[in-house]
Amino acid sequence: MPRIQLDQDVRPLSEFRSKTASFVQQVRETGRPLVITQNGRSAAVLMDVLEYEKLMERIETLEDVIQAEKQLDNNKGISHAEAKKQVLARFKR
Repeated sequence: MPRIQLDQDVRPLSEFRSKTASFVQQVRETGRPLVITQNGRSAAVLMDVLEYEKLMERIETLEDVIQAEKQLDNNKGISHAEAKKQVLARFKR
């Protein structure tokens, strides 16, 4: 996901209300999220749907890695040889 450009991608809620369509178009074209502020503080983020889906996939992958690391720490892992054996057995079916 492209990085936020502070001079372009942070807008007050009042401006967002009056220019919603153009801000949605900006997010779609740039792929960058738009930070919406209220009373001078960040309040919400508008993101492109594809960028959001990519972000969620990354998070799910990281959660899988964390879970696997915990399992290994608790001696619930299997050796490479055993994993290979199980995978090959699935393909032989």
